[in-house]
Amino acid sequence: MTRQGAVVRRAPGKLFVAGEYAVVEPGNPAILVAVDRHVTVTVSGSADADTVLSSDLGTQPARARWHEGGLVVRGEDGARRARALAHVIAAIEVVGRLLAERGLPVPALDVSVGSRLHDNGRKFGLGSSGAVTVATVAAVASFCGMELSPDDRFRLAMLATAQIDAKGSGGDLAASTWGGWIAYRAPDRAAVLDLARRLGVDRTLHAPWPGFEVRRLPPPRGLSLEVGWTGEPASTADLVSDLHRRTWRGTASHRRFVETTTDCVHASVAALEAGDPQGLLDQIRRARQELARLDDEVGLGIFTARLTALCAAAEAVGGAAKPSGAGGGDCGIALLDAEAASDISYVRQRWEAAGVLPLPFRPALEGNEK
Repeated sequence: MTRQGAVVRRAPGKLFVAGEYAVVEPGNPAILVAVDRHVTVTVSGSADADTVLSSDLGTQPARARWHEGGLVVRGEDGARRARALAHVIAAIEVVGRLLAERGLPVPALDVSVGSRLHDNGRKFGLGSSGAVTVATVAAVASFCGMELSPDDRFRLAMLATAQIDAKGSGGDLAASTWGGWIAYRAPDRAAVLDLARRLGVDRTLHAPWPGFEVRRLPPPRGLSLEVGWTGEPASTADLVSDLHRRTWRGTASHRRFVETTTDCVHASVAALEAGDPQGLLDQIRRARQELARLDDEVGLGIFTARLTALCAAAEAVGGAAKPSGAGGGDCGIALLDAEAASDISYVRQRWEAAGVLPLPFRPALEGNEK
C-alpha cells in the first residue's frame, strides 16, 4: 500500500429521465443522466487518533473513532451529527471493512465534503447523498492506496447506502460513478447485503449481483435537456417509503405501472440508440402520464403545482417534460428542440413566472473523477 498526500475526488449529481419508482424493484430499468454539478471530497491523514468529518453544510467538524469496525462520533450530540453525516460515515466504514479484509491498516482520516448540489443549504434534489457516497468511497480508497475500478466503487457505494436504507435503487450512485446518460437496473439490495455478511466485502465485489446492470447511452440527438428547480425540497426516501406502506403494492394497478414504465424505458433506450428525438419525446410524455396516473390513484403528491406548470410550459412548444425522480418538489426536466432558441427562452420565462428556477446545468460526460 502506498500512502500519499491529500486526495481529492468529486462525483456529479444526477437526474432521473425515466423509470422512477419502478426502478426500486430489482431488475427494473431506468434512465438517468449525470449533471455538471458535483460533490467534492478531500481526504488526508488525521493529526491524531480521531477521524475528523467536516462539511460545508455543517457548522462544526465531527470527531469519530473506530470501534468494532464502525465509526462512533464523539460528543454529547454525537448521535445527531452521525445521522447528518450518515452517508459519509457508511462510505468510510465499508472501505474500512475492505481494507481490514485485505490485511491493510485502517487509518484515522480527515475527510472534508464540499457540495455544489445545494443552494444556501437547500438541496436541488440532484442525488447529493449518492454523490457524496461515491466521492467518499473513491477518495478514502485512493488515500489508502487502493485504486478501484468504477464497478468496484459503485458496489462499495451501494453496500454503504443499502446499510442506511435498502429501498434506495442506487440509480444516483450509478450516475455519479459512470456519468453521462446511462441505462440502469438495480440489484437486489437485500441479497447483496446478505452476501457481504456471509462472504465479506471483498468477495462480494466480485460475486454476481442479481438484477444489476448498467451501460452508457448516447445523448439525445437534436434535443436540449432543460432543468427547472421548484425550490421545494422533497424526500425521495419518504415518498418511496410511503408508497411501500400502501396497499397499492401487489395490485393490478401496481403491475400495470411497472409494466408500462418498463416498456417506456425500453422504448426510450431504443429511441436514444437510434437517434430518434420524436420517439424519445413520445416516451417522456408517456412516462409523465404514467406518473400522473400513479399520483391520481395513490395520492403521493408527485405533481406539485410548480411541477405541473413546468410540464405544461414544455409541452406547449412541442417538448416533453416530467418530474425528475420521486417528485413532490425538487427538479423537473424538459427535452426541447435544441435549434428552437425562442421556444427554450419562452419555456424558461414561463417557468420563472410559475416560481420554477431554470438551472444552467448540462450533462456531465464523466462520472466520479479526480
